[in-house]
Amino acid sequence: MKQQKFHGRFENTGRECEAPRCEGAGEFRAPGRRSPGFDGPGEWRWFCLDHVREFNAGYDWFEGMSAEEILDAQSPVSGWRTDTRAFRPDAGVDGAPRWADFDDPLDAIGARAGDIRRQARGQNEHYARFTPKEREALNVMGLPANADRAGLRRRYSELVRQYHPDRNGGDRSQEGRLQRVVEAYQLLRRAGAFA
Repeated sequence: MKQQKFHGRFENTGRECEAPRCEGAGEFRAPGRRSPGFDGPGEWRWFCLDHVREFNAGYDWFEGMSAEEILDAQSPVSGWRTDTRAFRPDAGVDGAPRWADFDDPLDAIGARAGDIRRQARGQNEHYARFTPKEREALNVMGLPANADRAGLRRRYSELVRQYHPDRNGGDRSQEGRLQRVVEAYQLLRRAGAFA
């Protein structure tokens, strides 16, 4: 397959360049005029290589927009503000499908959602035996809610070896993490849940 020298070239289209008094082939497309309310290129315009370069050098995508529209278009979340029709609260009202209307013959979606709910209930039951500070300490230690005292000691030993400067050639960059681990262990070893 022959490599194209210019990316975006549409060879042998039979179009002529739309630049005045140019008889070259219109092999490169450029955005045309946008219609009001349409966020897209509109109709394509076709130019030869020299004229598409000239067009691109002077093209202003924001032409005709108000300052507010320009600011909105430059926003990092531009285009992400709309809900997917199936997930909108009014889904199904305008004929759009609702999430519940999708066929799930293998119950892949429903089963997964049920697993997540069951797991959350189980986690909540295990976490109920801890205070909020103790739960935070569990997260620092990287322990599950059903950990026991032996698991707590093992994990503490692993983390101290991992972060202690004496075990890392004197590297003190992890001292803050080590301090949080020690504080979390001190809190958890006295926790009623590990009694």
